[in-house]
Amino acid sequence: SGICNKKVTSLGKDWHRPCLKCEKCSKTLTAGGHAEHDGKPYCNHPCYAMILKTWGNTGKNQHIVNAY
Repeated sequence: SGICNKKVTSLGKDWHRPCLKCEKCSKTLTAGGHAEHDGKPYCNHPCYAMILKTWGNTGKNQHIVNAY
């Protein structure tokens, strides 16, 4: 009956709605409205953008996840 009983599906997993949060800043996310890195959810900006910037500085291949 509480908010934790409402689930959303994202990254191939079911989440309690309030538990789908950015791995870095803990911002609550919406299914399909966020990015993914190593199987973990990230907000598109600023956290995922910072990951991409870090990759660019190390020369690693970048893989952009289309969150739409």
